[in-house]
Amino acid sequence: MRGNPTSTRPKARQWNNHYGTVDYENKPATTVTWKAIYKRISLMGNPEKGATEVLDQWENEGRKVTKWELCRIVKEMRKFGRHKLALEIYMWMNNKPESYTISSSDAAIQLDLVSKVHGISGAEDYFKSLPNNLVDKRTYGALLNAYVRARTVEKAESLLVEMKNKGYASHALPFNVMMTLYMNLKDQERVESLVSEMTQTNIDLDLYSYNILISSRGSQGSIEKMEEAFEKMKLDGSVNPNWTTYSTMATFYIKNGDFEKAEDCLRKIETLITGRDRIPYHYLLSHYGSIGKKEEVRRIWESYKTIFPYIPNLAYHAAISSFIRMDDIEESEFLYEEWVSIQSSYDPRLGNLLLGWYIRNGFVEKAETFLKEMLKVGKSNSTTWEIVAEGYIKENRVSDALSCFEKALSNEGSGFWRPKPVNIAALYSICERENDEQSKEAVFEVLRKARVLEDDVYMSYLPFYKQSKPENEPQKVNESEGDYEEAAADTLFNELQASI
Repeated sequence: MRGNPTSTRPKARQWNNHYGTVDYENKPATTVTWKAIYKRISLMGNPEKGATEVLDQWENEGRKVTKWELCRIVKEMRKFGRHKLALEIYMWMNNKPESYTISSSDAAIQLDLVSKVHGISGAEDYFKSLPNNLVDKRTYGALLNAYVRARTVEKAESLLVEMKNKGYASHALPFNVMMTLYMNLKDQERVESLVSEMTQTNIDLDLYSYNILISSRGSQGSIEKMEEAFEKMKLDGSVNPNWTTYSTMATFYIKNGDFEKAEDCLRKIETLITGRDRIPYHYLLSHYGSIGKKEEVRRIWESYKTIFPYIPNLAYHAAISSFIRMDDIEESEFLYEEWVSIQSSYDPRLGNLLLGWYIRNGFVEKAETFLKEMLKVGKSNSTTWEIVAEGYIKENRVSDALSCFEKALSNEGSGFWRPKPVNIAALYSICERENDEQSKEAVFEVLRKARVLEDDVYMSYLPFYKQSKPENEPQKVNESEGDYEEAAADTLFNELQASI
């Protein structure tokens, strides 16, 4: 992995970006070129050839492509998670220093892509390879962001200290990134500590700072303190609450059972949706489903379909999960069948929603039939098999449950999957009760293959685990509480990432 940027200081304009982290050059009069190249790369018959071959072919045809167009393609690739292709485009630019000037913003984006394609060690190597003129608050910020995304706490904290010493932490962004790390680790005291530090050092809180603070206080169960942070935000003349602010507050009002205040927030969200932003609608569907407002879910869904001619998998997932949450299985099945009839790429997470409802409500045979239909029209993921295993565990069908766990482990993309400790504990308990030593060994084999036997925090959640729990082990949260907090944290983290 290597992409040496040039050491030439760029002559560039700046994008109108909240944090000013992306440089921009003059936009061409037409957007035909970037769209044509993007389409060629996206529709490559042999993805192994990579983006560079498409770009070389484009040049061999006697055509030119500007830096703006290449950066626009990269932006689109990143938007859809095609990080390897985006990185290849930058590598191609790096190899043509006579044609393309690489700025520190470009280097920051490359570092982000390297971290996603080659991991933290690759990102560190890339950072060390940068010439001095490309090492600034942007590239430092990109490395900090990579550490936070990987939850490497010590490295992130050490880098923040280094950034402070170099004068690269005189604005809100690095503090916001660190606050998302602490919030995801449920270390709310550190969030408050960073906010205090910002205040004491005259670093203004921005929109993201306030949204993170509101979420942090809400996750602590203090609605009063959450509202205090919101009032402070409204008094700050430089910041206006956005739809994420109200969505975050709605999350915790719902958790607290204050549906009236939650609905006030949801109505406010609808007034703040701008442009063709789909994401607020997904959260509206989820929130209205959480408070049992079926007619509102239908209204938002119909509005969504009117505004957007193309309905992505994520939107169907939001709608189906809302009806599932309200135990309306008929509407959920109808939407699922509608989605199956039009989808171009089967997403097992949608099928899992119905599968989970069948299992939770004791319809194991129905779940088995539905699973066969899922596999006929699409595919499974590891969670699919664990959901079915939960049904078998409830019926004391140890062998069938173990078979499901084995299939989960062998499923495509299972590398990051871990069985839920509660399911492993329940299965092991049945084995002990029935003196089934062979199946107990099989349970440990599942844990070995899932690579969790050496994870003391994971193993400490299992009653049969002998080692004492680590002193600094995070407190376990119940499933519903975790869902609420993770939903709020994910909203903020995703929005912050989009702004960087």
